[in-house]
Amino acid sequence: MPKQLEIKGVSVAYGNTTIVQGVDLHLEGGDIGCLLGPSGCGKTTLLRAVAGFEPVATGEIWLQGRLVARPGFGLPPEERRAGMVFQDFALFPHLSVARNIAFGLRRQGGRERQARVAELLDLIGLPGSGEKYPHQLSGGQQQRVALARAMAPRPDILLLDEPFSSMDVALREQLAREVRELLKRDGVTAILVTHDQFEAFAMADQIAVLFGGRLHQVATGFELYHEPANRFVANFIGQGVMLPGRVRDGRQVETELGLLAGGRPHGLAVGAEAEVLLRPDDILHDDDSPLRAEVVNRAFRGAEYLYTLRLASGQDLLCLVQSHHNHAIGEHIGIRVAVDHLVAFAKGRESARWIGAGV
Repeated sequence: MPKQLEIKGVSVAYGNTTIVQGVDLHLEGGDIGCLLGPSGCGKTTLLRAVAGFEPVATGEIWLQGRLVARPGFGLPPEERRAGMVFQDFALFPHLSVARNIAFGLRRQGGRERQARVAELLDLIGLPGSGEKYPHQLSGGQQQRVALARAMAPRPDILLLDEPFSSMDVALREQLAREVRELLKRDGVTAILVTHDQFEAFAMADQIAVLFGGRLHQVATGFELYHEPANRFVANFIGQGVMLPGRVRDGRQVETELGLLAGGRPHGLAVGAEAEVLLRPDDILHDDDSPLRAEVVNRAFRGAEYLYTLRLASGQDLLCLVQSHHNHAIGEHIGIRVAVDHLVAFAKGRESARWIGAGV
């Protein structure tokens, strides 16, 4: 059975400038994927190539077993059965909610069209709102209407280009979860473009991290955080510091915090200099620990403080601590290491070797 989306060795160029380089990616039916990366990394360009708005310089794009793009050939966007949701929603202000949703259903009979509109209004939680106009809705409601309009013709794939970028930060993650639930309920295959990792975590089954036009890793949010493939992914996803160390044997790295070990071989040479990625949740506050660190900065996060701690050597660490532990800058607190996934880099190398769960 063909995959819903297959991107095979795709590059996209503007003149002599290559924007996307040799990307391979696929989605199964019903999957929600995400193209995640900083501004200018090529993620929107790749989405536009899938939609048919940009030609490919190399490779092929297949949608549900149909070749839709290769060098010198591109199926027109209207023939790709791909729905698109843009950053600004692009709702028609002069049309009612129902008529906006029905816009892509003009070839269907009146009764069938009305039934699909009613089904989608129920799905997006706006039953009875069909006669309202876009200006009468909140931003979140408009976003759901734009989603319903794109879903109405039952496209083979739904493409979402930074659909939450105009929302405030608190609303983005909530809407991402809501949209995921809607798409899963209707069995829609979708791919989201975003620079916000928390949107990606909330919505996507698989996340493709892009930087410099290249695909660096495709994985779940959990895997990207705990098992990054290289330094870029390690730095872009979440927070952390690199702790110097030296490889003791095939499973252990000696650091100033002690011997750190994991459940899988790290693949680094014995005696090699290494750097270990430590996340804020790898460092635990423990008043009984003999290992002390100085609080040099703190950021209040509500339920937690994010402390920047300094060891006697001058090495900084990050530590998440429940906010009822209110420690002043300059205070020394006890800490201990609790690493479940140890990621070790050979010094000076980009690729990571991760040591699996367990210490």
